[in-house]
Amino acid sequence: MHHIYHTEGIILGSRGYGEAGKYYYIFTRDLGMITASAQGVRKMSSKLRFVLQDFSYIKVDLVQGKNIFRVTNVIKTNKLEQITKTPETFAVFVNIARLLRRLLAGVEPNETLFADLLQGLSILEKISDKGELAPDFQDSLRNIEAIIVLRILNNLGYIGENEMLQNLVKSPFEENLVFEISRDRAKVLHQINKALKETHL
Repeated sequence: MHHIYHTEGIILGSRGYGEAGKYYYIFTRDLGMITASAQGVRKMSSKLRFVLQDFSYIKVDLVQGKNIFRVTNVIKTNKLEQITKTPETFAVFVNIARLLRRLLAGVEPNETLFADLLQGLSILEKISDKGELAPDFQDSLRNIEAIIVLRILNNLGYIGENEMLQNLVKSPFEENLVFEISRDRAKVLHQINKALKETHL
């Protein structure tokens, strides 16, 4: 009898295999970054195909196989759906998903990072209703992306002790950080690029 894992996760991408199967790259709350397969999901008759969409936030049941997890059931959460409906916020989401796939390897739970990411994406979702946080929508987008990336890197140990960044990485992830980062965005981006270079990924 296989153990069934019940968790939540964000689908960061997928690729097809065989005639109708798909592999999904899912950052989960309880298992970390995983690859999971779903057989027959590309068939028109599949009930899962409309729920297992890239960049969706799902509740998922998984069984662990020899080298890979297998999706047994999935439910929509209806969270983060607005992000994908605005091209600008969707572009930010895609960039963050690519970065996570680059940085996260192996099954290693990181609930702190998961909760922080979810909070950041929730703020991003809010401004998909253009201009809610600031008159300059593009500026808000750049600020949010920078904070999310900075906090991902910090959570994974790539930032270290940097006095200027402490408030941005240690404070609760709330909307006021979007305004706070504006003053030092150039310095923050410099630190992000330096940290990304040091990952060698």
